[in-house]
Amino acid sequence: MEDEQPLAGGNAAGPVVRVGDTVRKAWTASTPSVSSYVDFLRSAGVDTPRPLGRDAQGRQVQEFVPGPLAMDAQALSRAQLRRVGGMVRAIHDASAAFVPAVDACWHSPIPAPDAELVCHNDLAPWNLIRGDRWVFIDWDAAAPSTRLWDLAYAAQTFTLGDVGRDPADAAQDLACFVTGYRADARLRTALPSAMARRVDAMVHLLRSSEVSGVEPWASMSADGHGEHWEAVGRYVTAHERVWREALTAGA
Repeated sequence: MEDEQPLAGGNAAGPVVRVGDTVRKAWTASTPSVSSYVDFLRSAGVDTPRPLGRDAQGRQVQEFVPGPLAMDAQALSRAQLRRVGGMVRAIHDASAAFVPAVDACWHSPIPAPDAELVCHNDLAPWNLIRGDRWVFIDWDAAAPSTRLWDLAYAAQTFTLGDVGRDPADAAQDLACFVTGYRADARLRTALPSAMARRVDAMVHLLRSSEVSGVEPWASMSADGHGEHWEAVGRYVTAHERVWREALTAGA
C-alpha cells in the first residue's frame, strides 16, 4: 500500500485520504447506489471521478482528479460561471434518464421537496475541481431531488455566497450562471424564492443538529457555519427582488 496523504475537506464524509492516483473514504450503505448513479453519468458523457470499488480496509475507492478547488482558486469570471451553469445542466439532463434500482439506498441530510431525478445535492465551489478537467467531486449525498432545488443551491453557492457584495453586481453573476444552465422562464421565475428556502433548509440542518448533537453538522454549526449560513439567508431573502429582476431580464 502506498503512503496515505490526508486530504482537506470531508466534513460530512469523515476522513478522506489520497493513495497514489486514488481517493479513499468511508463506505456507507448508500455507496453502491451512488456509484451506480455516477457510473451512469459517466456513460452519458458527464466527467466525474471514476468509482473503483472497495479496498482491503473496506473503504470506497475513487479516481483522484488533480487541481485546485474552485473555492481556493481565483474567483470565477462570468464566462466561467456560465460554464459551470452548463455543467450543472449536463448533470441534470443525464440524470433524467437514470432509473435507480428498486432497492436503491440514498443518504442526503436535507430533505428534497420532491423526487424528480437523482441529483448531486452539493454542487458548490468546495466540490468543483478546476484543473485540466473541471469536475464535481464528493457525490456521497446524491439522492432524488428536483432540478429547481439542486439548481437553487448551486446558483446560490457560486454567486451569492459573499454577503458583503453589492447585490446588483452579484445579480449579474447569478444571471450568467443561470444563462449557462439554459434555464427557461419557469425556472427563472421560481429560482429567487427557491434559493431562500434552500438556504433556510441548510440553516435548519446546522442549528437543529447543534441542539441534538448530530455530527458532523453540530460541530460545523458551532464552528461558524451556522452564523455564515444565517447571514447568507438574510442576504438572499433581502434582495430577492434584485435577483428576480436580473433573471427575468435575461429570460
